[in-house]
Amino acid sequence: MRRSAKLQRLLIFGLSGPIVALNIWLLSQVFRYFEHLITLFAIAAILAFLLNYSVQFFERAHMTRPQAVTVVLLITFTLLVIVGVTLVPLLIQQTTLLRDSIPGWLEASRHNLQSFDNWAKTRNLSMDLQSLTGRINAQIESQIQLLAGQALGLALGTVGGLIDSILVLVLAFYMLLYGDRLWHGLIHLLPPHIGIPLGVSLRLNFQNFFISQLLLAIFMTAVLIPIFLVLKVPFALLFALLIGVAELIPFIGATLGIGLVTLLIMLQDFGLAVWVGLAATIVQQIRDNVLAPRMMGNFTGLNPIVIFLALLIGLQVAGFLGVLVAVPIAGTIKGTLDAMYSKQSQVVTRSVLSHDPPLRD
Repeated sequence: MRRSAKLQRLLIFGLSGPIVALNIWLLSQVFRYFEHLITLFAIAAILAFLLNYSVQFFERAHMTRPQAVTVVLLITFTLLVIVGVTLVPLLIQQTTLLRDSIPGWLEASRHNLQSFDNWAKTRNLSMDLQSLTGRINAQIESQIQLLAGQALGLALGTVGGLIDSILVLVLAFYMLLYGDRLWHGLIHLLPPHIGIPLGVSLRLNFQNFFISQLLLAIFMTAVLIPIFLVLKVPFALLFALLIGVAELIPFIGATLGIGLVTLLIMLQDFGLAVWVGLAATIVQQIRDNVLAPRMMGNFTGLNPIVIFLALLIGLQVAGFLGVLVAVPIAGTIKGTLDAMYSKQSQVVTRSVLSHDPPLRD
């Protein structure tokens, strides 16, 4: 009897792996087919999550829900127009200049490495850095040129970007008005022991996570801009914004952004790159040890290995958007399972206690 039960469990575990892999593959195929639509919908949902606090603030000022949503979206649209008129042209200019400056920076780095190589040869040190760094620089140049060209093309696609922005605002408007009804309707389709903890966990992870990540990204950008200006870092606004956007990627984003910016500056000035890396790392430590624990706490409760795995799966399935939502989705799944297990444990405990004989003195 025990042997058959053990074989049955092994069979279930053996079949569950291919089924999970097949579901992930199907999910990636569906996402690729509806990628643009899903991206717009996801951005609108995240925007609605972020703006819901502002809507609740105006509701407490004795406004109706439609009035509060309208006021918040008008303010948001005005801020986006101001940013688009003032900040976007400057970023396009700095991106173009960076793309044009990279070949000169790479040539300067080759010259410095050649001098160091000659210095090593005069002292009979067997170092051949030129061939290795030549290949590395070629890869860096091709990748940076590709990224810069894509960023420039994205910034210049004003017509498509304007249409998408309007669609996102319209979707966010209806989500703020009717999203609760839709969500409660979907939750009620599930059994109560699954739907209730899922709704609570999803709201906790997504809403708190994205608000915290956005505020931390704004903090990193706002602090690094004046620091980079004081250090006379080239393209200070672009590099600070790059680190801030990378901050949106949980757990490893800021480190990747700081490393990329430091590497780019190192091509031109090694000493400046050291100061930039040191200053950005200090700001990152302040964010990690002072701000992040107070703002985010440990509400996901995820093991770092699980976070890395979730990020890799999100990247494989949905690219950058998948990386952004991977951790809150994993946290939602964990929170739902923990709540379900806790309720089951309470039911089992009550059942055992009800069948236990009373204690005698």
